Amino acid sequence: MDPEGILAPPQPGHISRLEFRRRLDSDADARAAFDLQVKEEQERRRKEREARVIPETDAGLVEFFLDTDAREIEIEIGRLRPRLNKGFFDHIQREIAQIKFAVTRTAANKDRLIELEAMQKVIGEGVEAYDKLQNDLVTAKERLTNILQSKDRKKTLLDMVERNELNMSILTLLDENIASAKTSNQEEAVAFMEDVRSSMLKYITV
Repeated sequence: MDPEGILAPPQPGHISRLEFRRRLDSDADARAAFDLQVKEEQERRRKEREARVIPETDAGLVEFFLDTDAREIEIEIGRLRPRLNKGFFDHIQREIAQIKFAVTRTAANKDRLIELEAMQKVIGEGVEAYDKLQNDLVTAKERLTNILQSKDRKKTLLDMVERNELNMSILTLLDENIASAKTSNQEEAVAFMEDVRSSMLKYITV
């Protein structure tokens, strides 16, 4: 109550602004809590991944992937790529053939066949995608180096545009280098690369 009329009358929109601010603060807290939860989950999964024992045989590796969480498959493919060779896929194919041509087909064998064929497809496609990504990264590094070392940047960029070699992969790699240089306080390198970035943006194609 304000019998003396000391308090000013409430301004229009005052309550709504307070409510808006309260919701903003609440959303920020919720986002921070969610980000923390995501980081904790990532750290938990990383520790679990590092604690897993990598089998030495192809047969053991098959079981390893069958026991791997779907969310971890892509990471494990990258981690174990050298082991996912012709011998590994030949091993899977032999077991699939043994089950298919077995005299007796049990329910367990049918389930095993479904699991093996699904795994064969997922890992095969995963390896193909991983190899393409690595090849693209190598190519992007080579092209970015060419741009950074060029004495005639404009001509180099125009030549790359003509050959359809300038794309977002190179820009993304440059952005990563800029971020790394900023972290290391390499101001001259940052300024130089940001200048290169501005030049690239004039010619970039998706």
